[in-house]
Amino acid sequence: MEHRRIAVIRERLHAEADPDRAQAAQAYMKSSMPSLGVRVPVVRRIVLATAKELPFESPAELRDDVRHLWREATWREERYAAIDLTSLKSVAKDLEMLPLYEEIIRTGSWWDFVDGVSDRICTLLQHHRSTLTPLLREWATDEDLWIRRAAITSQLKAKSATDKELLAAVLDANLTDKEFFIRKAIAWALREYAKTDPRWVRNYAEARRTGLSPLSMREAMKHLG
Repeated sequence: MEHRRIAVIRERLHAEADPDRAQAAQAYMKSSMPSLGVRVPVVRRIVLATAKELPFESPAELRDDVRHLWREATWREERYAAIDLTSLKSVAKDLEMLPLYEEIIRTGSWWDFVDGVSDRICTLLQHHRSTLTPLLREWATDEDLWIRRAAITSQLKAKSATDKELLAAVLDANLTDKEFFIRKAIAWALREYAKTDPRWVRNYAEARRTGLSPLSMREAMKHLG
């Protein structure tokens, strides 16, 4: 059944193609990779249905399909499908997925791909803190802005399990970065954590008032008054 799932996923994606929407999607994403115009929820539905019909025998088999689909993709939705395959429970806590996530971030080099694996990294962090914590600190100072963004957004869904020391460290490492996608990530991280611990976010933002960009400060304080 080598790559049989990939063939099925591709066939189903093409069956849902919408040329008019594809043109708009490609322009919106500023992507050189063409789009089929398939909506994200539809891509996810196709992937999950295919995985259920043709179940994986092992995490290694899943990683192989993800790697193949990602690397050989000729349409943006194929890369979305590769990311959706990593949502399966069988690999949620699997540390061997980490190199694959890093490849997606470094070679995808755009916000939709990076953000697509942020919650996967968050889950790995919760179960492998001794490995992920120092790694994310390293990522926060990486030359690749998308790796830095991934470090900043790595705890978006952690809520009360957020490592505040780690959060502060990855934010502090990027406060002076003028890149929009980094400033936006900082704003997003603070805004999300403010829903769990508004006092911490307020104190953090006020202590770094001269360092935070206006965008990050505005978003951080958005629901704090």
